[in-house]
Parts: sequence; structure tokens; C-alpha cells
Amino acid sequence: MALDYVQLLLAFLCSLFLCRWSWNRISPITNLPIVGMLPGLLCKAPHIHEYATQVLKKSGGTFVFKAPWFANMDFLVTCDPMNVRYISTKNFANYPKGPEFKKLFEPFGDGVLNSDTDSWRSYRKLIHSLIKRREFQLFQERSMRKKVTQGLFPVLEHVSRQGTEVDLQDIFQRFTFDNTCLLVLGFDPNCLSIELPEVDYRTAFDLVEEAVFYRHIVPQSIWKFQKWLDIGEEKKLRRAMETLDHFLYQCISSKKEEFNKRKTKMEQVEKKDEEFELLTACMAEREEEEEMEGREEMDPYKISDTYLRDIAFNFMAAGKDTVNAGLIWLFWLIATHPSVEQKILEEIKANLGAKEDGEWRFFSPEELSKLVYLHAAICEALRLYPSVPFNYRVSGQPDILPSGHRVAANTKVMVSLYSMGYMERIWGDDCLDFKPERWISEQGGIIHTPSYKFIAFNTGPRSCLGQDLTFFQMKTLVTAMVW
Repeated sequence: MALDYVQLLLAFLCSLFLCRWSWNRISPITNLPIVGMLPGLLCKAPHIHEYATQVLKKSGGTFVFKAPWFANMDFLVTCDPMNVRYISTKNFANYPKGPEFKKLFEPFGDGVLNSDTDSWRSYRKLIHSLIKRREFQLFQERSMRKKVTQGLFPVLEHVSRQGTEVDLQDIFQRFTFDNTCLLVLGFDPNCLSIELPEVDYRTAFDLVEEAVFYRHIVPQSIWKFQKWLDIGEEKKLRRAMETLDHFLYQCISSKKEEFNKRKTKMEQVEKKDEEFELLTACMAEREEEEEMEGREEMDPYKISDTYLRDIAFNFMAAGKDTVNAGLIWLFWLIATHPSVEQKILEEIKANLGAKEDGEWRFFSPEELSKLVYLHAAICEALRLYPSVPFNYRVSGQPDILPSGHRVAANTKVMVSLYSMGYMERIWGDDCLDFKPERWISEQGGIIHTPSYKFIAFNTGPRSCLGQDLTFFQMKTLVTAMVW
């Protein structure tokens, strides 16, 4: 087996050599002997989404990538809205995430982002019931207010008084990490404070995400070889997971202790709405299920701490960097389009009665709902820069897509959310422009766009349940900072 891995490694290194030798000669669609299109892909890796968009435009919206013969990395990539609708909705059952996805996203365990069929439906039902509860909505509003007024404002005031520069992306990362920890674990790490402290488990989350991305762009044999030898990105991943799991299991242990104390005192199992967080809510749901079905009848995994760990990890992964990515692109677009910034500011003044008194402001959800132009600007930013740039599926049975492309069983299928935003036939000749007005009707409301065209929040049964929460968080930070 070791010899096989060495041969695969040598072949991969040869492809890297070809990539370096022919940096300007190989395009992503050049299919070379043995190594396929991989050298072209690696050459374009720093700008992979832009190059994928170019290739898809030349290919009519759907393209088959040919990988090295030894890598088992061939896949079909599409940004055709009819294909996207078919894969994500009409023939949803034939396009699960599949076992290969679970290997790539190993740190996510058996959580909702890794699950298919009955397990996924169970998770989705749980998540939907929790985030739609009034207690959670009140709790997340209070958490946002606390993090804005006690974290964001003091930090920005401090750097303003000092006359120093600050990395806005780092600020947003800290904000969303703290806020996600509050919502999921009921714990504030206070990463967003004047000292801007380095927190090991926050850094560990970033390392895990980098390692998962690395698994996407190299043959499975390579990262498995690294895992076997405990070297490179896989060694970083192992160490990061040890740090992160220690943190999560510590939080779980603390919450279980609090939960059991309340039961012992015959107090109500559900927490007060001002203290509501998802981890304890999941414990309460599990407790109710256990009383109804009996512990012996329940899935052993579901009554384990691993189940709670997977829920917490998946919630945090879903809420941490997606909002952060959306915010940083939105602020970059606002900063480079002064007329948009001015319109947002005018809308705040006109609809919220805000006075220019120099005071920082936190606006309520009711106030934020009046800001149509800001809502349109967020949609436009997510159209151009979706927080999750591609979706991964695998075909269960042979199929034919609406575009006419044949799909064999067990074919990897990538939906390029990024490329969809840059297609003239979807958004018109001005699709490259940042233009919030395209979302606003003549009557002044938001124009409804089918989710299989505006796919930032996915479409079909796997559409994002946190869409409303995302808009609330982004509007809160934009209004606070622009004002």
C-alpha cells in the first residue's frame, strides 16, 4: 500500500511540475495525458471561481472536468438555472451529498451539513423548530445588541481615538465567532474586545476550514497519504480538532451540569427566553423524546455527547464564516460605491428618524425591516459574492440533465453559486455591476427572484433555514457602522 501511495504522490508532483513549467500555457480546459486537467486547475487556483466562470460561459453553463486517471476526481460543474433547479428540487432524491462528501468534511461528524435521507430530515426538523421559536428570536436580538454595544462600538471607538488602522475582516470574524458561540453555546469568548486577543479554539476553527478546502483541491490519495503519515495539512487538522473538540466537550459538560441541576430542583426544563441558547434547547428536545420513546428505543448516537458536539460544530460552522464573508464583501462594495453608501444613509434618516447627534446606534428588527434599499444592497452583494461559492452533490442513479448532459451513477456534481451571479443570460448585460436597484420594484418593494437563480441561500429542500437571521445580522452591523 505504501508503494501505491508513493506512485500516486510522484504522479501528483509531476502534475505540479507541469503546472509550474507551463503557467501561462495551460488553461483549465486543457486535458493532458495522465494528469488530465489538474495542472490547469492548480495554475488558476488563486482565482479559481473567476476561471470557472469563464469556462462555464464558454461551455454554455455546464462543463465536465477531467482529473488525473488515478485520482477519481472527475466531476460535472454547472451554473445553468434549469440544471440547478432539477438537481436541487425536482430530482432532489437522486443527488445526495454522498459518502465522499462526508470524507471531505470529516470534522463535521454526523451533523446536518454532512447528513442525507432520514438523518438529515430529523436534523432539519429540529433546527426549524428551534430557530422559529420566539424565545430564540428574542435571545438572538439581545445577543446582537450586547455584542454590538459592548464589543463592536468600543473597539471601533478605540481605534478611532488612537488613529490606527484595523483589519475589518478580522473584526467581523471576531464578531460573528462571539455571536455564534453565544447563540449556540450560551458562552461569549469575548474575541471582539479592545485587546483583540488570540483564542486558540477560534484559530483552530480557521485551520479546520483550511484543511477541508485543501481536501477539495488535491486527490483523495494525497491527503489520505498525509493523514496516514500525520504530516502537512492533515497534521494541522488533527491538532486543530483536538483543540476544538476539547473546547466543545467542555461547553457540553458545563451545559449538561446546568441542565441537570434545574431538573433536580424541579425547575422548568426550558430556559428563560433571555437565556435561551441552542445547545440547551437540543438537550431539552432530546429529553422529551427520551420520555416519549424510552431510552432503550433511542439511537445510541442520539443520546451521546458526540451528537451534541456534532450539532454545535455544524451550527457554528454554518453561522460563523458565512455571515462574516457576506459582511466583508458588502462593506468593500459599499466603500467602492459612495453613491450606494449615501443612499443607505439617506434611507436610515428617512425611515428611522435618526438624528446626526454623533451617537452610535443599535437599530431594532422592526426598524431594520423598513430598510428596503439596504436589503437590496445585501442581496446584490450576495449575488456577486455568495458566502458559499459552490455546492457539492453526487448522483445516485444515471440521469439526464435539462441541458442534455448525461450523468452516470456516482458522478460528482458541483453547482457554482459564484458563477451564476456573472451570467448575462440570468442577470442581463449589466451583471458585473453592483446595482442594488435591480432588486427594487416600481412600487418600492423587493422583487421576488426564484431561489434557483438567486442561490446564495441554496434552493429546494436544502435551502438555508438561517436566511432571516443572516439578513438581521448583516443589517444590524451595516446600519450601526454606516450611521
